Amino acid sequence: MSGEPSRESAVDRADADRSVDDSESGAHGPVSRAGWALVLALLAVPMAVIPAAGDLTVVSLWGFLNAAAPGSGAAVGGYPVWDYFLDQSRSFAALPASIRAWPLAIGFHVLAASSAASGVVVGREDRRVTGGLLVLAATASLWVSVGLATRFGVGITAGPLAVLPVGAVATLAVAVVAYGGDLRAIVTR
Repeated sequence: MSGEPSRESAVDRADADRSVDDSESGAHGPVSRAGWALVLALLAVPMAVIPAAGDLTVVSLWGFLNAAAPGSGAAVGGYPVWDYFLDQSRSFAALPASIRAWPLAIGFHVLAASSAASGVVVGREDRRVTGGLLVLAATASLWVSVGLATRFGVGITAGPLAVLPVGAVATLAVAVVAYGGDLRAIVTR
């Protein structure tokens, strides 16, 4: 009997192995405060920047900001996203797909920030979820940017940099830098 492991010790060993696996991969560990700050800062990064000859338009998660060229006499103006959707005469389903992706981008960014915040506040975060939400947020932001680019005539008429997808690039960069190992663990397991 002394050489035979008890059922209780086998369960304890399995639990210990699981906690070692989780701590090695960092999948359930908290993100660093710097990583959380980066995820939170993404809420302020514009999805797209549209540099035009006479002005600059910034498309953020929260709306449009338009700044006219210096000396033109026009003021800086803003248009919140909720006003944009409420002022539409068309139904949501009738809007272009890239515009319908805008609320998805907002939702994925907010969920990723909430997930990262839970890692800092509560000390428990599934980093794979946060990283995956960031990838989805980058995809939705890119979709909005590409849709804007098609409406602004990217290509022959306006050139390849008519719309700069700043938000998608920044969000993907944070996902790779702060959560890349956790995202790779999803694929390799």
